[in-house]
Amino acid sequence: MNRRRPGEVRDAIVEVLRHSPEGSSVGQITGEVGRLIGEVPPSSVRSYLQINTPELFARMDRGQYVLRGFETASPQPGPSQAAVPARDAIREHSFDRARLVLDDCTAWLDRQAANSIHAVLTDPPYGLLEYSEAEQDKLRDGKGGVWRIPPSFDGAKRSPLPRFTVLKPEDLATLDRFFADWARRLTRVLVPGANVLVASNPLLSHRVACALERGGLERRGEIIRLVMTMRGGDRPKHAHVEFDGVSVMPRSMWEPWLMFRKPIEGRVQDNLRRWGTGGFSRLGADKPFGDVIESAPTRAAERKLADHPSLKPQAFLRHLARGILPLGRGTILDPFAGSGSTLAAAQAVGCDSIGVERDSRYFELALDAVPRLTALRVSAAGAEQVS
Repeated sequence: MNRRRPGEVRDAIVEVLRHSPEGSSVGQITGEVGRLIGEVPPSSVRSYLQINTPELFARMDRGQYVLRGFETASPQPGPSQAAVPARDAIREHSFDRARLVLDDCTAWLDRQAANSIHAVLTDPPYGLLEYSEAEQDKLRDGKGGVWRIPPSFDGAKRSPLPRFTVLKPEDLATLDRFFADWARRLTRVLVPGANVLVASNPLLSHRVACALERGGLERRGEIIRLVMTMRGGDRPKHAHVEFDGVSVMPRSMWEPWLMFRKPIEGRVQDNLRRWGTGGFSRLGADKPFGDVIESAPTRAAERKLADHPSLKPQAFLRHLARGILPLGRGTILDPFAGSGSTLAAAQAVGCDSIGVERDSRYFELALDAVPRLTALRVSAAGAEQVS
């Protein structure tokens, strides 16, 4: 049995709580410490917490521990996150059937009533680093940074892509902790049987999926968006002539959307009767909702309405919004709202929705983009702006 260095458990607890400024229970801390340094008995974690309180830690009224100094402070951003809006800077705006909130989604979730959200449809910052303030400034200045800015092709300007291959081990560990904590907070707010669809990519989907499962959500598979992207297919950098016949990675032709739900109560029919959730809306009497969906890249006409680097096409989002509420009623949440494309899709198909966005610049963009995206006429092939 390997001996631990002195203070290793204590230091691991500090690292866990540094990324959970709102506090974690002993059980949550034990699980995350185990991921960092290997299995540790809950009794040892509890002892370290007690011995080092109040020098390092503080115990909150709700039985959770935080780092000393965080017990009365607002949530602090981690090293790869943008600043959280101050409480007095939180803003809200209502559209027809949608509500947009400028806030940090974890803080917002903690203020919501249990069993109040019926579905989640979101494209999160699944690398976290690429949406830090520093990297967003580089992107907006056209300098790239962690974002890969592809060259123009046949006169068309291609959209930037986050380079997840540059993530360091500590970035991946932060990602794991973030999504596990997010799922725990989300699970409380969801009604039983609520579907959760999370956009991802082949490089990170396994990590995000494992974190969501640890957070209490039930894995139900994946939805495959068939779409040709600009990810992969490149020859070796600075050796493209020498190795002209080699692609470092395959050209990506699909996008995984992780499919989870909050565990149902009883049978599916019982859950549908009580909560209106537990399945997907069928496309027709003889056509169930499918897990492979043909799509197309987001068209330039839509990007002009909502200049967000991760904008998904309305045709695809509306397809998901129609299917995610099996009885066509309830509220869809997008906790990483960006330019508000999910809210627009939900409005267009007649559903209520809430979007939460922490970046004030994207919030301002969404105020204008949501009604304009909602007004688009779309087909399976793409979108056309309504004049």
